[in-house]
Amino acid sequence: MKYAWLGCLLVGGLLSAGTQDSDLNVNTRYTVETVIVSGRNWRTDLQSESNDHISSSLRRDLRALIGSKLNPSLVDNLAGRLRKEFGVRDVTHRLLRGDNPESVRVEFQVKPSRRTLDVKMSQFLYNSQEGLSGVGEAGFTINGNSLAFGLASDGDLLPERYAGISARYENKALVAGRLGVRFEFESYHDQWNRATLDALAAAPADTSGAYRSRQNFQPTAIVAVAKPLTVEVGVRFERLEEENPAVPTEAANAFITTVRYHERLDESDSRQELDASYSLRAATRLMASDFAYTSHLVSVRYEYARGKQAVSDEAIGGFIEGRAPLDDRFVLGNSRWLRGWNKYELDPLGGNRVIANSVEYRYGMLKAFYDTGAIWDEGQAAVPRHAVGVGLRESVFTLAVAFPLRSGHIEPIFMMGMIY
Repeated sequence: MKYAWLGCLLVGGLLSAGTQDSDLNVNTRYTVETVIVSGRNWRTDLQSESNDHISSSLRRDLRALIGSKLNPSLVDNLAGRLRKEFGVRDVTHRLLRGDNPESVRVEFQVKPSRRTLDVKMSQFLYNSQEGLSGVGEAGFTINGNSLAFGLASDGDLLPERYAGISARYENKALVAGRLGVRFEFESYHDQWNRATLDALAAAPADTSGAYRSRQNFQPTAIVAVAKPLTVEVGVRFERLEEENPAVPTEAANAFITTVRYHERLDESDSRQELDASYSLRAATRLMASDFAYTSHLVSVRYEYARGKQAVSDEAIGGFIEGRAPLDDRFVLGNSRWLRGWNKYELDPLGGNRVIANSVEYRYGMLKAFYDTGAIWDEGQAAVPRHAVGVGLRESVFTLAVAFPLRSGHIEPIFMMGMIY
């Protein structure tokens, strides 16, 4: 009798296991029609759309599900990879009936944490002519509301070296994710190169004086017009504390508008990416500004990557009408544009006309680039300059040596650090 009971239990266990395996096998006979990934205020059908929220490798593996038989263990694995990539507490998935017989839709739901803490460096760079520059911030996000505080000491981007603090509040998820707001505040102290001070003494009417500090408050509305297109509209209230005691402060208040376009196309073994933007800054006496000017800047960047190789081309062109303060004038000869040249040699005050182009080729970590451009003021002749360079780049870390192309003595510039 004892053995009879044991036999019944064994048969029952085998029947139970067979039923579970049968359920699993039933699922595997379905074909995946499409894969959908969604998060807070975004949703992507991977059969027909691309999404910059997801890395190219993970996006490729998610798309590989489409057209294949359902593999539950692979779906679980991809959910884990999504959770790791987004750094969220949970990623759930479910199966829905497809439009075709014997097909299903796989839907992943990314559930972000309500609170996140973020610390990042947007730039940390050593330039053999300009020294060390660093810009970083720390902040947190609660339910889509982001607050960040930053520190900066930058001698690279503008005609002056500036150091100080910044604060920013941002929420991009208003009105179904199509409207966002951002409020920024900056307060900096400024130091000036002797070449800039001498140029100001020779042409005091071209721009502002050498201010010792500046503060800026800038509220902005961000509108997602279409998936690749966003528009930012706002105002800037800037105060300059001049070194000249006869003119203690000046205001550079302006309306600002930026239109951005971003498109990315991922194929099985290649990637194409296009970024374009147009920025307008209009300072007017109607806003109690001491400066009256309009500034226009257009930038375009295209990159093609295949395997370990990548080629990119980036260009800018801009002009200013009227008298703009020094921090609004264009600059070449830094870590981004016309590398290898000294910005104070090109134009110590910056210019109100600019055109530049940079072509870069990368193979793995190795890179080589060719830069060309010109910076000048209205009424002057544009003098094109050229530079070449080689270096290494891995993620955000870069190391490069750039050579200006000119007759006579050539002094290369060495750059090392992190550029995001």
